[in-house]
Amino acid sequence: MRQLGTAAIVALLAGVTWPAHAQMQTPNINLLQDAPSKTPEEREADEVREKAYKDSLKKIPEAKASNDPWGAVRSDNAPPKAAAKAVPAKPKAAKTDAKSEATVKQQQQQ
Repeated sequence: MRQLGTAAIVALLAGVTWPAHAQMQTPNINLLQDAPSKTPEEREADEVREKAYKDSLKKIPEAKASNDPWGAVRSDNAPPKAAAKAVPAKPKAAKTDAKSEATVKQQQQQ
């Protein structure tokens, strides 16, 4: 029984020391080789390329709102839809049968 208690205490102490080992500082070792520095010509070429890239980004037009037919169904905070163009209603064609003409004449007389 005494050995079991001693083993438990040793196990607890060993468990306490592991986090301390994780906090120890390691030596600063750089495993990556230093990249060679660029020549002035390469730097100028990079600057010109970067400027051309930024200028081309400015020329891209703004993206239009997406055409998402299920957008309103998914959530309440869906983007507002563009106003639908009102289509003018076509005038109803006049009926030419005799019954409708007679009805129109009777309504006018009243």
